[in-house]
Amino acid sequence: MNYDVIVLGSGPGGYVTAIRASQLGLKTAVVEKESLGGVCLNWGCIPTKALLKSANVYEYINHADDYGIKVSSHKADFNAVIKRSRDVAEKMSGGVKFLMKKNKIDVIMGTGKIQPGKQIEVTNNKGEKTSYSAKHIVIATGARSRQLPNLEQDKKRIIGYRDAMVLPKMPKKMVIVGSGAIGVEFAYFYNAMGVDVTIVEYLPNIVPVEDIDVSKQLEKTFKKKGISIMTNSSVEKVEKSAKGCKVNVKTAKGEEVIECDIVLSAVGIQPNIENIGLEETGVVVDNGKIVVNEFYETNIPGYYAIGDVVKGQSLAHVASAEGITCVEKIAGHHPEAIDYNNIPGCTYCSPEIASVGMTEKVAKEAGHELKIGKFPFSASGKASAAGHNDGFVKLIFDAKYGELLGAHMIGANVTEMIAEIVALRKLETTGHELIKTVHPHPTMSEAIMEAAAAAYGEVIHM
Repeated sequence: MNYDVIVLGSGPGGYVTAIRASQLGLKTAVVEKESLGGVCLNWGCIPTKALLKSANVYEYINHADDYGIKVSSHKADFNAVIKRSRDVAEKMSGGVKFLMKKNKIDVIMGTGKIQPGKQIEVTNNKGEKTSYSAKHIVIATGARSRQLPNLEQDKKRIIGYRDAMVLPKMPKKMVIVGSGAIGVEFAYFYNAMGVDVTIVEYLPNIVPVEDIDVSKQLEKTFKKKGISIMTNSSVEKVEKSAKGCKVNVKTAKGEEVIECDIVLSAVGIQPNIENIGLEETGVVVDNGKIVVNEFYETNIPGYYAIGDVVKGQSLAHVASAEGITCVEKIAGHHPEAIDYNNIPGCTYCSPEIASVGMTEKVAKEAGHELKIGKFPFSASGKASAAGHNDGFVKLIFDAKYGELLGAHMIGANVTEMIAEIVALRKLETTGHELIKTVHPHPTMSEAIMEAAAAAYGEVIHM
């Protein structure tokens, strides 16, 4: 069967690539070995947000008195929370199935392996092999939980993010290794549900890729919630037994042993590039990533790669954007290469984190003279009314030209606010123009205008 485009993998990179290719008039197929939507829809972005929403609702009920509401009795049904998350994921995966049908995209279920001569060999669940050919093959196989030798996941005592979404019962104590987005989101969820949570982070600060002020604020808020945090620490070994785990943690003060029921390894992800035919086809890999140019072409004509398997931020929206750019180039359009310096990052713990561009440290190291404005949500009328005073908006400007170099937010709903900054940076909006952009009152987004005003000594409400 001959196609214009075959996409290997149907995550947010793969299925979006397939849809855009079909829109452009290209005969398209997608190969998927498990479930349409990939990890993001089935085991990542979407079901975790369902879990976090349940935790958020439970927190509201626990603090109902703060809002003048009396709740006589309530309890969290852990299994029902897990079921809701799975139901949401199933519905979204069904939505992708509908989109495939709507856009006349052939879905080939099975394990795909690229071959020389622009071929893909697909093995179905019966072990039967079928070859398909295409003028263009796009690899979008995503990534999985990274395994460490001293944290070998057994899906029972030492688990990855996938297992953390479907635990058969709620543990009493959990140690989470790693404090990136996955680690802190699960830390918030399990803490809110009543689990005793400890985070172990190798680096000096949690959420280490974020601006230092954001890291410190999240640590402060998490400790207030009762989450134990160990930075500058590493897990040396885990002793498992029928009763639980003994986690040996090396700290600056010496070794410490923590007893818990479950250890969640959240030390990052690794690309799915093994056994997909890269060696046989001659596609070049460097440092665990497929090498591509700015339009995602590999060294072998007709083969492309996007998403977690290539260099760049491992984020769903990045994979989607890369796939669209890739097939628009294939179709003969002239797409603009993606600006990886203007990619927003969001973390959905509570308080939420959102950021784009340079941190203060990176901006200084780049030689910029800075104007920095910071507006706390404690001074926001909307935040006070909502009962969410923790956090702030921090904007970093180049003092000479007024360029908005970076934005860093922590607080309620900031993941819904960061797109404004991405658009402003894309349009090269200056600090003075942002100050004069009237924001509605009362909203959380006013903090963006106020932070800009603070950078230039014009802040009103602080």
